[in-house]
Amino acid sequence: MSLAPNSLVIASQLEPALNDALASHPARPRVIAAPEDEPWRAAADADVLVVRPSPAWAPARAAPAPPVWPGRLRWVCSASAGIDFYPAWLLDGPLVSCARGTASEEIADYVIGAIYRQAKDLDGVAARGPEGWRYTALGQVLGSTIGLVGLGAIGQAVARRALALGARVVAVRRTGALPEGLSGVELVARVEDVVARADHIVLAVPATPQTRHLVDATLLARAKPGAHLVNVARGSVVDQAALLEALDRGHLGFATLDVTDPEPLPAGHRLYTHPRVRLTPHLSSNYTVARDKLLAKILGDITRFAQGEPPRDLVEPARGY
Repeated sequence: MSLAPNSLVIASQLEPALNDALASHPARPRVIAAPEDEPWRAAADADVLVVRPSPAWAPARAAPAPPVWPGRLRWVCSASAGIDFYPAWLLDGPLVSCARGTASEEIADYVIGAIYRQAKDLDGVAARGPEGWRYTALGQVLGSTIGLVGLGAIGQAVARRALALGARVVAVRRTGALPEGLSGVELVARVEDVVARADHIVLAVPATPQTRHLVDATLLARAKPGAHLVNVARGSVVDQAALLEALDRGHLGFATLDVTDPEPLPAGHRLYTHPRVRLTPHLSSNYTVARDKLLAKILGDITRFAQGEPPRDLVEPARGY
């Protein structure tokens, strides 16, 4: 059954311009700003809570559910694809949806950029004087093997680009089946098989208890000498001490990290300055570009919700994503 105009109250952690856009939806919801210090308090006043991974949620992860939760909420909409930043009690009660797929194309561009930068090393071979005018062999993406640990929206976007560039793509996926419409990818049964074959290992799995330190010393030992690790998943997926050891020994050639554990790393951490690491501050989603897709997704889900239908990309509590 459809909701009457103005009967839907949405509390949002998004910036004012996006909140204004939500308020312009044909369902004419009343949009209020969620309290920045304790956004969950909006559960007492709203039907829908739009959340983002703001600093307020960090201490709440170790605390019990507040008395107000889930209040009158019927839907929690996460503006991030991952929900690991939020407390477990966020999943209690109402429907929870996530922003799966809204930034996958941007993240895939970041991955391909990192792969090309590592393969070609144009900075390293640049001639800065006559003494640097010498031949240096460049690497190739054509014919290389790109291994995908995870084949969700991000993994699929990377796979399409890699195949178009003439790379081989080998992947592992939880479901054990290729997504519909994606051909040319070799699916294998184990993460170890991906790591052993890949020149570039791309991590694109959610952060769950099962994926914590998935990439550990044992797995890194199976990597091809000189392999390149790209992490656009979560920092918790990688055992950073084991990664540093593999890099120090020269077994792993390079690591491109857009995520760490914690974020940011403390001052003086070796990953900031390691010569075989390129560290970026969790920006691969290119939010200022991807937020238009996020807004379109939320507006579409408001339409569904107002018509009595569930939003898309619901989080499954048992899986944690």
